[in-house]
Amino acid sequence: MSEHAESMRTIWYETEGDKVCIIDQTQLPHALQIITLETLADACRAITDMQVRGAPLIGITAAFGVYLSLKQNPQSLLSACQQLAATRPTAINLQWALTQIQQELQALDTADQIGSALSLARQLLADDAGACSAIGDNGLQILKALLKQKQQSQPSEQSGENACLNILTHCNAGWLATGGWGTALAPIYKAHQAGLPVHVWVDETRPRNQGASLTAWELARSGVPHTLITDNAGGHLMQHGMVDVCIVGSDRTTRQGDVCNKIGTYLKALAAFDNDVPFYVALPASTIDFAVNDGVREIPIETRSADEVNYVSGLADDGTVKRVRISPPATGVSNYGFDVTPARLVSGLITELGVYPANVEGVAKIAEAMAADQG
Repeated sequence: MSEHAESMRTIWYETEGDKVCIIDQTQLPHALQIITLETLADACRAITDMQVRGAPLIGITAAFGVYLSLKQNPQSLLSACQQLAATRPTAINLQWALTQIQQELQALDTADQIGSALSLARQLLADDAGACSAIGDNGLQILKALLKQKQQSQPSEQSGENACLNILTHCNAGWLATGGWGTALAPIYKAHQAGLPVHVWVDETRPRNQGASLTAWELARSGVPHTLITDNAGGHLMQHGMVDVCIVGSDRTTRQGDVCNKIGTYLKALAAFDNDVPFYVALPASTIDFAVNDGVREIPIETRSADEVNYVSGLADDGTVKRVRISPPATGVSNYGFDVTPARLVSGLITELGVYPANVEGVAKIAEAMAADQG
């Protein structure tokens, strides 16, 4: 079934029953399971266990977590924000959302905080969906230009994958990771809906296989042509002219334009640079950490459980989902969740406010645009 990215949500609030619902992303792609978050502990667990993930979505979930906490204990604003802030160290949207909400609510009487917390969370969700749609519009212009350039350079009789725009992405930066549309996938969805011939190379994205399990699932539901590849295949494809552009998301972007994203992004950026393939990063402006300059040295990189490397889950031939170990029991594991791509390897930052260079001057212009937008 083909579905439209603008109507898809991975978190939502149901007025009837006063429920915060999420898609449990740890169950995808083999089961679509919807669960209800009822407490602050539920929200913290959903973020920590990656039932929800993606920088924008983590911030949105935290906002709803504050609401759930205040419902149980109207005096819990500060402690709730502290607990939520400790769930994931790398994605800046978490801190950004909690700071926004805490500042807004502290200015109110305790009796007014519960209803306001819910309103703020729902507004954050709507604002993020709108920002991601704008990211898609801005990125679409880049894809149109690249496609036109490719078509003009090729014989008109060429067909198949070579006649379309081949886009490589890493991890999952679609509507599952945001309030709607996605970041890196938003321009792709917009291009597909506009009738542009696009094809997506989907990195499997070990160790959690979020490309294989989430990005491929999203693209299939929307009818976007795509092919799953191993994480190590991207460089080979670029060497042979089979990738026209790379688009990835970001969990934190620095003042000088360094980009922190899912582990493996840096290697894709190096391969793209070596093969003259444009490498764009799509992100809402809220993902920029203006307090950090050098991403390699200053961004805290999350290390995760060894189980994510030692084990894989999949659909067995008997139709059941099984978890199996793939490494020797005595082997040690290092599991860094993110890496940092230096700004010099980034062709541009695609934001809801426009497309900007990945450098100090470009990020400063984003800050100016943010101030003008808020003013």
